[in-house]
Amino acid sequence: MTREEKSAVIEELSSQFTTSRYFYITDHSTLNVEKTNALRRLCFEKGIQISVVKNSFIKKALERAAVENKEDYSELIGALKGFSAVMFTDTGNIPAKLIKEFRGDDIKPQVKAAFIDSAIFVGDDQLDALAKIKSKTELLGELLGMLQSPMQNLLGALQSGGNTIGGLLKSLEERG
Repeated sequence: MTREEKSAVIEELSSQFTTSRYFYITDHSTLNVEKTNALRRLCFEKGIQISVVKNSFIKKALERAAVENKEDYSELIGALKGFSAVMFTDTGNIPAKLIKEFRGDDIKPQVKAAFIDSAIFVGDDQLDALAKIKSKTELLGELLGMLQSPMQNLLGALQSGGNTIGGLLKSLEERG
């Protein structure tokens, strides 16, 4: 790989780190070709972009993105040991759910580190916490549900009150 090609890879990766608010650094080094292809296929179906890149390229790209985003990626850089792949996504919890589902009883793929909207998670022991993070659409749905609930209760109370008064008036009319 020429110096220009390396520079282009680092620049592209840096651009992705700069624009993405959710990315994972993972290790799936012991997976065979069949499982690796299955993982890539699942990532594609879920809208996750996965790239296998040298740690030195990731480190340089993170350093460039840190300057542009004014973020501290030092914990992420510390996780760059051994084989690394980067997963970029638009939703913070989808890669964690995919990894949990994919690996089943296996130990790979593993999460080395994750960047979720300014929060950094380091280590595979954070996988459950990452999978439980709610997406923006889930949070908006819950918020709308909470906002609608008082209005629905009020309308229900008004309707039942009307039925009660109507029934009372009808009973009085029949008596008298």
